[in-house]
Amino acid sequence: MPRGGPGAAWWDRLYETDRLEYLDRADAADRRRRALRGLARLERLTLAHRTFGGPVLDLLRDVPRPRFLELGAGDGGLTRWVLDRHPAARATVSDLAPDLVEALRAGPLGRHGRATVARLDATAIDAPDGSYDLAVFCQSLHHLPPRGAADLLREGTRVARRLLIVDVWRHPACLAAVPLMLLCGGYAQAHDGVVSLRKAYSPAALRHLAGGCGAPVALRTRFLPPLYLAAVAARRA
Repeated sequence: MPRGGPGAAWWDRLYETDRLEYLDRADAADRRRRALRGLARLERLTLAHRTFGGPVLDLLRDVPRPRFLELGAGDGGLTRWVLDRHPAARATVSDLAPDLVEALRAGPLGRHGRATVARLDATAIDAPDGSYDLAVFCQSLHHLPPRGAADLLREGTRVARRLLIVDVWRHPACLAAVPLMLLCGGYAQAHDGVVSLRKAYSPAALRHLAGGCGAPVALRTRFLPPLYLAAVAARRA
């Protein structure tokens, strides 16, 4: 399925790429490190944790002692932001990459009284049904192929009451952010940023995947300024 959705226009299909990011390549360790540093710098500069954390807090507002799970957490900045602003929340922060999980365990979240660090696969989550009030997957959906994205929708809505996905908006106009990526992380960050934009899923694609993920999943999408797509998924009763 095209990442622009089953009915994607010809120009959208041409815009799409199957090129790998440095973050997904085991043979480019140095550029992967540079891309990770550039991404962290870009998130700080653009206040990304506040942008993503706002919807997280909104979804947890009516839960007295919420449990949330962050998948594909990277450096864990979003989880730290949420825990700082919600004194009753408890978090499981996770990633699939062993080096990132070790860094999380060695960092502030590894010593935090309301946080647990785990190595989890977002497409096959090792947790019982209904373990969390909310699962969160930010800036990582484009790394998954369509089958993996469908698995995420099925698994995320199995282990949590709701699943929040935030990723870049699929539109060529978002390429205007490339100079900022170059400033934050040089070529490695700009390379990965452009690939991310061209691999992003459209709302139509996400709705199609939700309909074929093997579970009765309801999905709502909206634009999240300045250039993100936010989707909230839940199992239908």
